[in-house]
Amino acid sequence: MTDKKVLLAILAHPDDESFGMGGTLALYASRGVEVHLVCATRGEVGEVAPELLAGFASIAQLRESELRCAAGVLGLSGVHFLDYRDSGMAGSPDNDHPQALAAQPLDEVAARVVGYIREIQPQVVLTFDPIGGYRHPDHIAIQKATLRAFEQAGNPAFSSDHLPVFTPERLYFHKMPNGMLKLAVKFLPLIGKDPHKFGSNGDIDLVPIAEASFPTNARIDIRSVLKKKEQAGACHASQGGGRMGGGAVSFLMRLFSGTEVFMRAYPPVVTGEKVERDFYA
Repeated sequence: MTDKKVLLAILAHPDDESFGMGGTLALYASRGVEVHLVCATRGEVGEVAPELLAGFASIAQLRESELRCAAGVLGLSGVHFLDYRDSGMAGSPDNDHPQALAAQPLDEVAARVVGYIREIQPQVVLTFDPIGGYRHPDHIAIQKATLRAFEQAGNPAFSSDHLPVFTPERLYFHKMPNGMLKLAVKFLPLIGKDPHKFGSNGDIDLVPIAEASFPTNARIDIRSVLKKKEQAGACHASQGGGRMGGGAVSFLMRLFSGTEVFMRAYPPVVTGEKVERDFYA
């Protein structure tokens, strides 16, 4: 047995670790927790400005480099890849690529995740909420695989990786700030923008995302590491990092930037239980 605290985040693409739960990862790393990231893909899909690709053989190589930059800022102890391919947004041709994450059998992906859980032995595991934050197919796929892996990591009959079985103590799902999303849905039409076609490519529908409701069981105060989160986000230049600017949407994001919120999936929440402020309390 060891007193070492270990946290494992299991996500889909480079930039998920910074733009989503980056403050939480930086906070626990600053407290001496050994923080690891499993990233399912290298974010191969999408368009990147030619000048950003200078010196890189591919988009995947660029985005891995951006992730390693962010990991250094956040203080991560390790970055691990599952080596699947980015599936792109729902309905895109990339969904059908043979190596696309979203096209893989659930237990196959879960078995790879189990290997990292058994190797790293975290007490706490973090991943996306059941709709993957904004319904990205890869976010949903890795969330399902993580849940399956969490349930099976202690089962010697699951996976033949020959590592000792290990069961983490806690599993949390990172949530999008629901209050911010509802405000954005109401506010965007006032400035001539369609909340059904949000994002640089207009392929994110904020309305059903804002309507999704998951309980908040943990609220992590990240104000002390907010600068680190912003610096990590800036590493992801190919995804718009460092270019938040001063627009209305940016104002809303900053308004809700002091905390990151999570739903606890395990152990089950008891009725009347207070919202947690520390995963290790």
